[in-house]
Amino acid sequence: MSRVVGVDIGGTKTHIVLAPSDSRAETASELRDIVVPSASWRGGLGDVEADATGLRALLVEHIGQDALSSPLAVGAHGCENTAQCRELERAMRARFSGPVAVMNDSELIPQAMDQERAIGVVVGTGAIATARDADGELVSAGGWGWLLGDEGSAAGLVRDATRAVLRNLDRGGSFDQLGRRLLASFAASDGDGLALAVTNAASAEEWGRHAPEVFAAADDGSVIAAEVIGDAGEQLAWLVHQLLERGIPADGVVAGGSVIQRQPRLQDAFGAALQKDHPGLALTILDRPPVLGAVAVARRIARDQNVNTIQIGDK
Repeated sequence: MSRVVGVDIGGTKTHIVLAPSDSRAETASELRDIVVPSASWRGGLGDVEADATGLRALLVEHIGQDALSSPLAVGAHGCENTAQCRELERAMRARFSGPVAVMNDSELIPQAMDQERAIGVVVGTGAIATARDADGELVSAGGWGWLLGDEGSAAGLVRDATRAVLRNLDRGGSFDQLGRRLLASFAASDGDGLALAVTNAASAEEWGRHAPEVFAAADDGSVIAAEVIGDAGEQLAWLVHQLLERGIPADGVVAGGSVIQRQPRLQDAFGAALQKDHPGLALTILDRPPVLGAVAVARRIARDQNVNTIQIGDK
């Protein structure tokens, strides 16, 4: 039976799936699932030659020489535009005899849900919306990092929640459920201490680990927390709106990532904001591993091995 390979290269882990080229022949026993730390084979971002060499060695180690000739699709953290994706694709084609397609890892999300014309939105440590335009060029909105943006992300929620609590103090208010939860989570005793603790903990990962407190506070009845979550939904919808304004031909939105998949309140806020400005544009929440999006693209490659370059939206 012919096989395809899908790879999701994330900042933390690399997920590899070896699957039958025909999904109709697929059974659970025929899927080979491999997860390794990305740091175990990948160096710093931007070295496409090292990435291609490292990925070749990784696939041969775990799958064997057949990986070199099998249709291969890769979603790669660090391929932030079309040129970077194509550069890595060229480097990999020099090392693999089978057909290869490379995309940003965020693009795997709609592919995994069989929505080839959807905008993908990642809401985890960061937040970004991506899609391909009519010419197959990668277009994105957001993803500017926790200091400058990433509203709706884990880090962005904690940043905005802290600011909202401190603004409430400036108005003469007191700590509500959100304020008390943030004080406890950051081991602070007052507003000055909270501001200092949040500032000293300034990193996306450190801020992000406190994000569950925002949702718990909303569940406790915090009006401020509910407003922060509502604003986050609006900001995520704004990212989608920017892509639509730039002419992206989308008929849906698929969102994935650690925050959006675990938090129904944010799902509801995002969905409501989308429907307000774009009625009928359905929001789907990812419910399977993103690497299955790479498998879906690899299967499309397998259906036409004579195509030199596959566009992500091709049938």
